Amino acid sequence: MMSTYNISKMNKDAQMRATINQKLIETGERERLKELLRAKLIECGWKDQLKAHCKDVIKEKGLEHVTVDDLVAEITPKGRDGLKMIPKVTEIFPKYGSINGATRLTIKGEGMFPLY
Repeated sequence: MMSTYNISKMNKDAQMRATINQKLIETGERERLKELLRAKLIECGWKDQLKAHCKDVIKEKGLEHVTVDDLVAEITPKGRDGLKMIPKVTEIFPKYGSINGATRLTIKGEGMFPLY
């Protein structure tokens, strides 16, 4: 059973995540981060590996016998495992700069929150 403290902390954490996400959207940094992640996934070969795995699954089961749901179920675990190949956010920021040119993000009314 969860205590009132744990529920309150979870709510506060969810509010903080929502506030940070909103700030990232407003500043355009969310899109920049998505593009950076997309580039990293391509750079490390993650996208090509998943594409090859999809082709293997289709060859193995036959095109007529594979649904999109089957394909998603087959490649999701491999895709998640492959994410370990890319650098963590803390490794990306020093190389490419940081959000809004600072290592901290100011959230109105919330003070400063480190992003690392």
